[in-house]
Amino acid sequence: MKILRTVYAEDLEDIAIGGAILGTGGGGDPYVGKLMAQQAIRQHGPVKIVDVEELPDDALVVPVCMMGAPTVMTEKLPQGEELINAFRQLEQLMGRKIDAVLCGEAGGVNSTTPFVVAAMTGLPLVDGDGMGRAYPELQMVTFTMHGVSATPMVLCDDKGNSIVLETVSNAWTERLARAATVEMGGSALLAFYPMSGAVAKKAVVRGTLTLCANLGLTLRQARAQHADPVDAIVEMLGAKVIFHGRVRDIDRRTVGGFARGSARFDGVEDWRGHSFKLDFQNEFLMAERDGEILVTTPELITLLEADSGNPVTADALKYGLRLVALAFPCNEQWRTPEGIALVGPRYFGYDIDYKPFDFA
Repeated sequence: MKILRTVYAEDLEDIAIGGAILGTGGGGDPYVGKLMAQQAIRQHGPVKIVDVEELPDDALVVPVCMMGAPTVMTEKLPQGEELINAFRQLEQLMGRKIDAVLCGEAGGVNSTTPFVVAAMTGLPLVDGDGMGRAYPELQMVTFTMHGVSATPMVLCDDKGNSIVLETVSNAWTERLARAATVEMGGSALLAFYPMSGAVAKKAVVRGTLTLCANLGLTLRQARAQHADPVDAIVEMLGAKVIFHGRVRDIDRRTVGGFARGSARFDGVEDWRGHSFKLDFQNEFLMAERDGEILVTTPELITLLEADSGNPVTADALKYGLRLVALAFPCNEQWRTPEGIALVGPRYFGYDIDYKPFDFA
């Protein structure tokens, strides 16, 4: 099997940062996921990244991720054993060996959690994920659009509990797994969406891990060369700056296993005199400027520190931070009617239709 790249512990720095940029404010603290993955790689060896096309059609591919409110994840750190426990239990349920690991989503912690399992098992990690970004609910993956069932699924917590789910739909998987996650203390580790190599080739958003690594590298090089790090990220992603301002007010609460709320900004420099608002449910979902809706899910909205270019997650927002808001295009699968039904603004309760953002 051809290897795209071999990932060592030090490579996780770039991947975690890139994952947080793609994570649109969610996916958990990149620092937490990075530490977990680095520890696993140092203990078990580097991880081999492969293109999904390298997998045999009859291969068994399993994504892993962390579920719950990002605000809880930073206080209830996983040990890493929870993930491998979920993975091995799912393997037993499937009655055969798993052949490759996959990211459930691109996000701060969930771009790096699959490295834990890949390092501990020696299995290849597919260069891709199920979103190309982060979303708050389990059914919000491209896998759902390709008829992949989220179950059988195994959830594990830090206390040693594990739960196996078999559900009638991926929406029901989300409802039941969310309730279990709340009871488990607000976060859980899981293995789910088992699929064949043939299905993975159709369903996976490709190149995610390579993009994460390149984003982190681009940011690091821009700072080393004393270039503008935000401009470097904008150019690489084909993004558009939609605001530059300071956080004026944050309304954030943990409800039903999600971090929900909004943040308001006052403009600085060229944006002085303008206002900005971001709504989030773990991830940034809708941006308003001067009271008018500007961009919505499924387009990606992310926040970068104005000076360093470092991504800022929804749970890390605090008063006075000077941030640049970017919008950039989603994967084309999300712009289909099926994609909009899963992750469009109306699903999240906004009384508006999705309108593609003009990135020209």
